Amino acid sequence: MAHPALVDSAPSVFWLDRADRPARRPPLDGSVDTDLLVVGGGYSGLWTALLAKEADPSRDVVVLEAGSVGWAASGRNGGFCAASLTHGEANGRARWPQEMDALRRLGRENLDGIEATVARYGIECDFRRSGALTVATEPHQVEWLADEPGEFLDRDAVRAHLDSPTYVAGVWDREETAMVDPARLAWGLARAAESLGVRIVEGTRATGLRRRGPGVEVATSTGHVVRAGRVALGTNAFPSLLRRVRLHTVPVYDYVLMTEPLSDDQLASLGWASRAGVGDMTNQFHYYRLTDDNRVLWGGYDAIYHYGRRLAPLLDQRPETFDRLADHFFETFPQLEGLRFTHRWGGAIDTCTRFCAFYGSALDGRVAYALGYTGLGVGATRFGAQVMLDLLDARSTERTRLQMVREMPMPFPPEPFAWAGIELTRWSLARADERQGRRNLWLRALDAAGLGFDS
Repeated sequence: MAHPALVDSAPSVFWLDRADRPARRPPLDGSVDTDLLVVGGGYSGLWTALLAKEADPSRDVVVLEAGSVGWAASGRNGGFCAASLTHGEANGRARWPQEMDALRRLGRENLDGIEATVARYGIECDFRRSGALTVATEPHQVEWLADEPGEFLDRDAVRAHLDSPTYVAGVWDREETAMVDPARLAWGLARAAESLGVRIVEGTRATGLRRRGPGVEVATSTGHVVRAGRVALGTNAFPSLLRRVRLHTVPVYDYVLMTEPLSDDQLASLGWASRAGVGDMTNQFHYYRLTDDNRVLWGGYDAIYHYGRRLAPLLDQRPETFDRLADHFFETFPQLEGLRFTHRWGGAIDTCTRFCAFYGSALDGRVAYALGYTGLGVGATRFGAQVMLDLLDARSTERTRLQMVREMPMPFPPEPFAWAGIELTRWSLARADERQGRRNLWLRALDAAGLGFDS
């Protein structure tokens, strides 16, 4: 890294780099039978296990995790826990206008449910319903703010809220977003599930599934099998055990910096009394927030896809992106010049062509999945868990009757077309940001087809 503020930064995830990180649970040491097997120990899987056990305490539930609980996207994101189930108002209204009233209500109920769970189980994850501030940094973006729910702030008002010379306007939504410590939320959900009798196995990768009588048999990396009546797949960015849905998502790498704690004077120079999470209106957008010890998490902008849907630990580090993010940070907050970054990291999220999760079942209803959260999984995975449980129990509910739940997005093409299309889209989005938001022919064609690419 060339930027001096990055010189002493650690190539590790701040949220996971904690002395109180839970000890790793043992791997599977024998074949087991269970009523419900949940594959994946991130938010999607943990919510599924917890909600299943709350609904039916007699149901035997096992969670199978290849690494450790919360180590992937669930433990390394920005901690924005949003009510939106549709990746924002505009995306939802464009796709399901007749359902938006219900989707808004269900999203708010979902966020309320997360808050209630955190309180009920005493999960210490710094859950704060501080809201979200969306900022325009170019004059042409101001009219886009009309699509954002909340209170409009002109230049003076937004800078009184959070002081940056780059802001020209903003919208503050006080109710629809909470800030959380993402890793501690995952660890707390795991402890809550275990307190109800859920068995969590770590260091054990699911390698395949097949029908077995009235249920499903799942092979694992330890050589043992899990025989389950039903299976919920919460693998998200990782290749699905169901080959038929693998082309419906691509893994995209997102990158983050964390500063050292701000002094009282540095914090006062910003304002930021609301401690709201912030996102800007550019296509290649930034997101940022304060932690409980007054560090600034600063992420976004680059969303990197690697040919062949490649996933690898070495891709968590990208020096050119970290330098770019550091430059952008001090352009946004020049009053913090001299501040240092302590941590830098990246990780993969799963995105799909409609930007928000899709759902389905397989093997005659024995297997359910929820995929494609596109960065909104902190909140929306709880809703996705409810959908998966509805599908596995063959329940007709308001959730399963939604068009959003019943329809599938268009898949991405195979390589080399996926890589070429995504790279062309990224280039076009960057060009649009440079040209006052004007979208070229490629982006207009994607808009017309209801497709896109977002981080």
